[in-house]
Amino acid sequence: MRKPIYSLTRKLARMSWNKYNLYNIANKRLQDTTKLTLYQQKWIGKRETRAYHGDEVTERQFKTKFFNPKLPTVNNGSSQQAHPPVPVLTFAELERRLDFIVFRSNFCPSIYAARQLCVHGKVKVNGKKLAFPSHKVKDGDVISVDPNAIQMLKGEKGEELDFEPKPFSQPFLFVPEYLEVNYNTCQTVFLRSPISRPGRSEIPSPFPPEFHSLAYEYYARSK
Repeated sequence: MRKPIYSLTRKLARMSWNKYNLYNIANKRLQDTTKLTLYQQKWIGKRETRAYHGDEVTERQFKTKFFNPKLPTVNNGSSQQAHPPVPVLTFAELERRLDFIVFRSNFCPSIYAARQLCVHGKVKVNGKKLAFPSHKVKDGDVISVDPNAIQMLKGEKGEELDFEPKPFSQPFLFVPEYLEVNYNTCQTVFLRSPISRPGRSEIPSPFPPEFHSLAYEYYARSK
């Protein structure tokens, strides 16, 4: 039997605005790994970050389709801000998944709801229905979502819909820089792969760069 997704005991962060998940994130205290072996540190970093970034993607799928040990970066030598470790982009390829884009565009309250929209034929890529949440889009692809399938849009079919945000979701209603969203048409353009910049990373994550570095080292070794 699978353990509950939003377990208050395990406290693993997920890509969701669910109130129990947000409670877990808000009260999360990352484990002190200083007294553990290097392998144990890497495994904990992998466990925590993977629970958020693609928990329903199997380890085999992630290693073969979404993990790239060669990570891109942008460095500005004139910046006064420290550049984050490049491994913050460990999960960058997952951001090309169709379900990830639907969630990051704020068309769904969770990655699980985004997958359901894809499976039920409510999402199109360049005008064609794609029922595969794992589909990897290309730069410039246009992703469209049926407005009547978006939970936050309320109203009668055929009339202008009103936006009613989910409780607790307001702090998370932002769009990453690699997406361009038009909320009038419920469309998103995937511009490019996420990059890291001095002082920050473009990929939303509740974890510090150090945990991403541990996860990268875990996967790079097995790769």
